[in-house]
Amino acid sequence: MRTDQRSLHYGNNLSIQLKAQDIAQTLMRPSPWGPWSTYHERGDQGRLLMDPVGLQLGNKNLWSCLVRLLTKDPEWLNAKMKFFLPNTDLDSRNETLDPEQRVILQLNKLHVQGSDTWQSFIHCVCMQLEVPLDLEVLLLSTFGCDDGFTSQLGAEGKRQPESQLHHGLKRPHQSCGSSPRRKQCKKQQLGGYQCGEEHKQRDGVAWGPGPGPWTLSPANKPPEVLVSQVSRRKGLEVLHRQRRGLGWQRRGSPPIWLHGDFSQEGSAEGAGSTIQVSASLSRLFQGHPVSSVLKETQGGDQFGELAKKYLQLLRTSAQQRYRSRIPGSGQPHAFHQVYVPPILRRATASLDTPEGAIMGDLKVEDGTDVSISDLFNTRVNKGPRVTVLLGKAGMGKTTLAHRLCQKWAEGHLDCFQALFLFEFRQLNLITRFLTPSELLFDLYLSPESDHDAVFQYLEKNADQVLLIFDGLDEALQPMGPDGPGPVLTLFSDLCHGTLLPGCRVMATSRPGKLPACLPAEAAMVHMLGFDGPRVEEYVNHFFSAQPSREGALVELQTNGRLRSLCAVPALCQVACLCLHHLLPDHAPGQSVALLPTRTQLYMQMVLALSPPGHLPTTSLLDLGEVALRGLETGKVIFYAKDITPPLIAFGATHSLLTSFCIRTGPGHQQTGYAFTHLSLQEFLAALHLMASPKVNKDTLTQYVTLHSRWVQRTKARLCLSDHLPTFLAGLASCTCRPFLSHLAQDNEDCVGAKQAAVVQVLKKLATRKLTGPKVVELCHCVDETQEPELASLTAQSLPYQLPFHNFPLTCTDLATLTNILEHREAPIHLDFDGCPLEPHCPEALVGCGQIENLSFKSRKCGDAFAEALSKSLPTMGRLQMLGLAGSKITARGISHLVKALPLCPQLEEVSFRDNQLSDQVVLNIVEVLPHLPRLRKLDLSSNSICVSTLLCLARVAVTCPTVRTLQAREADLIFLLSPPTEKTAELQRAPDLQESDGQRKGAQSRSLTLRLQKCQLQVHDVEALIALLQEGPHLEEVDLSGNQLEDEGCRLMAEAASQLHIARKLDLSDNGLSVAGVHCVLRAVSACWTLAELHISLQHKTVVFMFAQEPEEQKGPQERTAFLDSLMLQMPSKLPLSSRRMRLTHCGLQAKHLEQLCKALGGSCHLGHLHLDFSGNALGDEGAAQLAQLLPGLGALQSLNLSENGLSLDAVLGLAQCFSTLQWLFHLDISFESQHILLRGDKTGRDTWATGSLPDFPAAAEFLGFRQRCIPRSLCLSECPLEPPSLTRLCATLKDCPGPLELQLSCEFLSDQSLETLLDCLPQLPQLSLLQLSQTGLSLKSPFLLANTLSLCPRVKKVDLRSLHHATLHFRSNEEEEGVCCGRFTGCSLSQEHVESLCWLLSKCKDLSQVDLSANLLGDSGLRCLLECLPQVPISGLLDLSHNSVSQESALYLVETLPSCPRVREASVNLGSEQSFRIHFSGEDQAGKTLRLSECSFRPEHVSRLATGLSQSLQLTELTLTQCCLGWKQLAILLSLVGRPAGLFSLRVQEPWADRAGVLSLLEVCAQASGSVTEISISETQQQLCVQLEFPRQEENPEAVALRLAHCDLGTHHSLLVGQLMETCARLQQLSLSQVNLCEDDDASSLLLQSLLLSLSELKTFRLTSSCVSTEGLAHLASGLGHCHHLEELDLSNNQFDEEGTKALMRTLEGKWMLKRLDLSHLLLNSSTLAFLTHGLSHMTCLQSLRLNRNSIGDVGCRHLSEALRAATSLEELDLSHNQIGDAGVQHLATILPGLPELRKIDLSVNSISSAGGVQLAESLVLCRHLEELMLGCNALGDPTALGLAQELPQHLRVLHLPFSHLGPGGALSLAQALDGSPHLEEISLAENNLAGGVLRFCKELPLLRQIDLVSCKIDNQTAKLLTSSFTRCPALEVILLSWNLLGDEAAAELAQVLPQMGQLKRVDLEKNQITALGACLLAEGLAQGSSIQVIRLWNNPIPCDMAQRLKSQEPRLDFAFFDNQPQAPWGT
Repeated sequence: MRTDQRSLHYGNNLSIQLKAQDIAQTLMRPSPWGPWSTYHERGDQGRLLMDPVGLQLGNKNLWSCLVRLLTKDPEWLNAKMKFFLPNTDLDSRNETLDPEQRVILQLNKLHVQGSDTWQSFIHCVCMQLEVPLDLEVLLLSTFGCDDGFTSQLGAEGKRQPESQLHHGLKRPHQSCGSSPRRKQCKKQQLGGYQCGEEHKQRDGVAWGPGPGPWTLSPANKPPEVLVSQVSRRKGLEVLHRQRRGLGWQRRGSPPIWLHGDFSQEGSAEGAGSTIQVSASLSRLFQGHPVSSVLKETQGGDQFGELAKKYLQLLRTSAQQRYRSRIPGSGQPHAFHQVYVPPILRRATASLDTPEGAIMGDLKVEDGTDVSISDLFNTRVNKGPRVTVLLGKAGMGKTTLAHRLCQKWAEGHLDCFQALFLFEFRQLNLITRFLTPSELLFDLYLSPESDHDAVFQYLEKNADQVLLIFDGLDEALQPMGPDGPGPVLTLFSDLCHGTLLPGCRVMATSRPGKLPACLPAEAAMVHMLGFDGPRVEEYVNHFFSAQPSREGALVELQTNGRLRSLCAVPALCQVACLCLHHLLPDHAPGQSVALLPTRTQLYMQMVLALSPPGHLPTTSLLDLGEVALRGLETGKVIFYAKDITPPLIAFGATHSLLTSFCIRTGPGHQQTGYAFTHLSLQEFLAALHLMASPKVNKDTLTQYVTLHSRWVQRTKARLCLSDHLPTFLAGLASCTCRPFLSHLAQDNEDCVGAKQAAVVQVLKKLATRKLTGPKVVELCHCVDETQEPELASLTAQSLPYQLPFHNFPLTCTDLATLTNILEHREAPIHLDFDGCPLEPHCPEALVGCGQIENLSFKSRKCGDAFAEALSKSLPTMGRLQMLGLAGSKITARGISHLVKALPLCPQLEEVSFRDNQLSDQVVLNIVEVLPHLPRLRKLDLSSNSICVSTLLCLARVAVTCPTVRTLQAREADLIFLLSPPTEKTAELQRAPDLQESDGQRKGAQSRSLTLRLQKCQLQVHDVEALIALLQEGPHLEEVDLSGNQLEDEGCRLMAEAASQLHIARKLDLSDNGLSVAGVHCVLRAVSACWTLAELHISLQHKTVVFMFAQEPEEQKGPQERTAFLDSLMLQMPSKLPLSSRRMRLTHCGLQAKHLEQLCKALGGSCHLGHLHLDFSGNALGDEGAAQLAQLLPGLGALQSLNLSENGLSLDAVLGLAQCFSTLQWLFHLDISFESQHILLRGDKTGRDTWATGSLPDFPAAAEFLGFRQRCIPRSLCLSECPLEPPSLTRLCATLKDCPGPLELQLSCEFLSDQSLETLLDCLPQLPQLSLLQLSQTGLSLKSPFLLANTLSLCPRVKKVDLRSLHHATLHFRSNEEEEGVCCGRFTGCSLSQEHVESLCWLLSKCKDLSQVDLSANLLGDSGLRCLLECLPQVPISGLLDLSHNSVSQESALYLVETLPSCPRVREASVNLGSEQSFRIHFSGEDQAGKTLRLSECSFRPEHVSRLATGLSQSLQLTELTLTQCCLGWKQLAILLSLVGRPAGLFSLRVQEPWADRAGVLSLLEVCAQASGSVTEISISETQQQLCVQLEFPRQEENPEAVALRLAHCDLGTHHSLLVGQLMETCARLQQLSLSQVNLCEDDDASSLLLQSLLLSLSELKTFRLTSSCVSTEGLAHLASGLGHCHHLEELDLSNNQFDEEGTKALMRTLEGKWMLKRLDLSHLLLNSSTLAFLTHGLSHMTCLQSLRLNRNSIGDVGCRHLSEALRAATSLEELDLSHNQIGDAGVQHLATILPGLPELRKIDLSVNSISSAGGVQLAESLVLCRHLEELMLGCNALGDPTALGLAQELPQHLRVLHLPFSHLGPGGALSLAQALDGSPHLEEISLAENNLAGGVLRFCKELPLLRQIDLVSCKIDNQTAKLLTSSFTRCPALEVILLSWNLLGDEAAAELAQVLPQMGQLKRVDLEKNQITALGACLLAEGLAQGSSIQVIRLWNNPIPCDMAQRLKSQEPRLDFAFFDNQPQAPWGT
């Protein structure tokens, strides 16, 4: 053999470098795909009489060399014959021929197939055989191209018809890995006739031989001769074509197809004898190949004989197709006879339900009879019996189908007479509708004759016919407009029994959407791959007796990753193949290291199939391009036109391609090609994408996507490229780079860029939120990359809760997920709900320490699953929760888990819900409780148990020290545990210790909740339960509701209640308690000290006992507060535990029962404050009267509910006498119609807080005790007819009631007579404090009756009539002196006709403070009448006439009547949406009046009338007109018309046009004024103009005006305007311009101002703020200001001038020695501008105020400024805040402060002053004796500064602000001591300083302190206690800011106690503290004591939302919102 290297050229593109030795080794290497890679068929026998190929070749030497070469290796040639001619039967009789003749015959058959077949064969010869170089070149040049083939046939003048039959290749369903996506093959042409010896499954791999059907394609076939041996004695005759079938055949034996040209006489070899072709036959078909049929000439058989022969023929055909193959030389035994069945699981639910049950594994062994009939068990006896076999790609569905065929052919499935196997991949190509006979005979196997008779037999015996349809998922084509296709329709009819009724149907399919034609009762069987034992069994068979078997087993056992991959049978076969290749040349452990991923498995497989040391790169890439093109177009079957012959030969040589015949009808067949498996096609496509230079990385990344495993309803089929992203990710691994670089011809940079691009895409996907299926796909991709960084990113990006719902998962999936989770640090929760899982899946989770919660819910989980899970659980170190619900686990599986659970001490929750566990299994499970020290929950629900077992579980709950709750209710059964934290370590160290002292102590201190609801417990069970509970721990709750205890059982439990130490609740509801049993229960609990509430309702079957804790068990104050909050939140109707409530509702009680009940209740009265509820009974008037006599004997009740007892009105009114007889009664609430009657003490539980143990801090108790003494008694009577006799009786009854008394009445309508009767009785009720008529209809006369009471009854201080349905009268107490009164009559429909009468009644009042007549119908006429009567009404406060439908007439009349109303102080009218009309009065004549008119829409004709009124109202000094529709012309007219003899008048106008008019126009308006303008203020943004006029106007000297005008360079119009202004504004003293724009009119405005300023000799104030001025305009202004020598105030703040403009302004300061106030805030002062400023300041000896905040002065500027201020000895205010001044600057400032004796305010906030500078500053401030305001906040001053200030604070100090000054408790306390008793202090702010531990306390009074700010000072309850006591020493305090501290309910109680004592307090801010609902309630109580507070802010305190809303509704001044919505003060205060 030569070892020289040669180049073989195939076609024009393919060039493969091979060595001769490599070729030989390739030929000797066994096929990796097992026995189905070649096919054993019988060869022809006899002599071939001619050699047509040799004659055509023309080169006898070449032909002879080829024949001799092939004679040396006949097996190879036979294999290639089967490869290229799979439909040719090589009869065994050909063995008798001479070897050369046999070769010639075979070559002849190959040559007639056409050029493609012949060229591919020649290429295989040259590639696989040791061909001499010269012969090789000659063969390729002669036969290896189309030209050569054509030239050889040129003498014939024509070519043979080209055939498509290249049949030696394997079928696409014979491969490793996953199968081709059959769903994408709907356009592939498949045939129906099947022949061939061996066939392998499509989805499975080579773990078993699989003889299978091989199809003959009739397409493009020339006519052929089918011959048969009739008889050796008889001649041959040509038969006619049979009526049925797609071909010709001989009766009694398989058909024989003879190919060739039989135009001449010759012979052909048949199946069994030699057939002579006669000359006549040759002449008959002269000129072309022919087909004929020879048949025995004998008569037809009988019906039974025909059927028997057909069934025998069917079985014989199956035997030939599926018989086992004998191993070949050098091939592992497993290549031929290995069959290890995967795990099978039968689903018990319907197709629509994912639930299923485990079916016993199907154990199949070769050579033994195995019963597999269980696969066909169905749930119905009639109709179709259908089984669906579901499995993923590579699980072995088709292999199992073929296995069934083989076993049937061998006689094992004797229950079936006939078995047919069809593939949907082929059936989909059928476009016509088929009958069942056509399906069976045309597409499978045709009878010899009489098809109808045979089909009738099959139809009659249909129950013994099995039809197998492979690839049902491929039938899911999109439905057309006419419904499903013909094949699916036929399949549907077979399944439903419409056709061939009674037959058995089996279909295989991948998981996903199944067609709707499947019957609901179809049996579902899942194939789940290999578990560990099956993998080991397969490996043993694969390597058989080979020496590498042990090494392979060791490699698999030691490598978990490879072992998990082998769970897929396809990958298991590939792994074995790779190990078979690698083991001989590698040391132990090295082989498996090369197989870490699926991708590298395939890569090693390709290397194993390639010649050693050589990789066919070009061919691989070209084949990969074909694969990719197929994936993109949805094609898995290719034809000769799709693949070049060299590639076909390459694929055949390397076992990468398979071929098969396709037949779609009679005479139509062709050859199809496919990759041996779809996963191989995907892998090759990935190779092409990664290594081909044709693909760039942008195109590559488009293929890196994640496919969801959920199948949408609109997408029935899965994508072809499911594994393509996985392979791309695997090829992105660094390990694959050398392999890819070699494929890419050493272009490593390009490969690296593509790998990086793939990894980058995966990184982006890893950070997205993905569904469960996509998470699994991502994990596969990431795991394939072997990139730790990417794996870590993916793992960390996974959500904490990771659900996997309703899609199948394999062991490989979980193993991959585990691999990724190894890179995660944080714990994770895995939830598998409805996911079909293999039994051994939990083994993949071994060692996954990141899992914290693990939950499985599936009916498919059984004992094997539990056993595997038990092995994994102990290895999960973080596992805290285990859920296993809805499974089929039996006692055997539970036993494994019970043994494993103690090995998981960290478990906190375990769930075995819905597992159908038996009683004993449940008891076995609970035995593990003591061994799980951290367990908190055990769920055993939905596992039916008996009562005895339930009591056993109760005993476990009692005895187990960690159990806190046992809850059993019907199907629910839950243990809740809360082990003590301190005992956990002890339990772990001593797990065998039964009971230590600590445990006994824990058992005594723990409390147990026992809920046994609806468990069918009876009296004897209760006795046993009581005995059990008496020995146990304290009980938190016992719930026995819904059982069968009856009276005796309830009595026993009630008597035992006091002994059982129940802490909270005993529930005996729905236990059959009777009325007689009620008395027994009451007597039984009468002595129970801990009973808090008993609720019995026989109608609602309720019997509930609520208990209070015993005194020694009560908790601390904070815990009790929290408990009260939760109690108020969850049970608002229940009172705290210090009270006892007895609720006997809806029990049918009558008057005769009361005496006995009161005796039974008498024992309960002395145990606590009793609340009785007798509502819903039948007491009646007799019972009410009797109960009124019995009540004093029951002691001090807290409440009594008599609702719904049928009481009459007399009985109801008689209850009012109880106010006199019952001291505890404070409130009587009666709703007569709804029969709601409640007698109670203080309001909802407030009194119980004072008398009980909650709260226990002294402040609350003291406060609540004070409040109780002031609680008024109230009678609320509603829904009751209030007639005069009833009212008279009611008032007489209440005459002796102790006060104060509040009377609230409500009825549908109260007549005038009744109202007069009620008002006449008022003097008889001196204790009455409030009379309220709510939701009561009143007449129009009622306002006058109520108004009259203001004068008739001196005790009435306020009448409030809000509409004619709500009236309230407030009365003074007897101790109060007579004072002012108020009247509100709103919404009463008062009109003009009522005004005089009402005013007359009001005029009789002595002192009327407020009158509110808003929302009536007065109109203009009524208001005019009222204004005329106004002088008669003695109003001293406010008259509100809003919302009375008035117009401008009323506003004008108000102006006109002001002179006649001397006591009017202010009036405001708004005729817009606000509709307000208010007049404010003073007690005496007011000199200056103010009038505000808004949105009055004055018209031009109103201006003169308005001016006249203003001119006559001499006392009116200020008028504001807001949006009154006055234009600037009307305004000018108004100013010109208003005239007065003397005095000042201010007009403020706000109109929208003011911001557009400009300064020039506004000054022009001012020039029209009739008086002298003394002040002008313009604000464009606020749209406002203010003008102050002085009367009379003093005329200016015309000559002086002309002289000043001479200096102005203005136009004619401007000169005239300036002249007018000089005349009008000659005495202008103040000019204010705010937010104006002086840049839009070419500086005309600034020129005008310049001119005006030049003329203003008396101007003292000039303000230009927040405005826009150009540089030129600033120059003009500066020029004008330079002449204002009398200027006293200059304000240029909040402007943004440029440097030149600022310098110009600073120059004007020179010479301004009279300036007193200068404000330059927000001006940027650099060194140059600051120099001008300091120069000017140095001459301002009169300066009193200097504001320079936010000027960026800094330390240097502060130094220059300090020097300039030495001359300002009159300075009173200095503001240098926000200037970045540090210690250096402060040092200079401190040196001059003592020289400023008049300094009263200094602001240095927000600078950079430290404690060193602060100390120096403090030393200087001590010398400022007149200092009143000191602001130093937001500086790091520290305690030294505070101590320095505290040494001697200025005695006149009013404001001290030190927020965020780094003060500690010491500094703050020193300041507090220094400030104590300060007589002038008004504000103090120490916010954001640390006062923790320091106690601020003022011992002396601070009479003027208005505000204290202690926000975020870490003040706690202890500190607040003394602080709040200090508030009482601040009588003027208005604002308290305590937000963001640590204040709790104790601090709230302290505040609530002092609130009523603080008359001026308006606001308390308690945001962001720790105040609970209790504290909020206490604050509400404090507000109720008459406090003047407007709001208490409680946002962000731990108060539940509903509780906050409830408190807000009760007390609106409590504000819980984020935004400050401060409510208005109450009306009338």
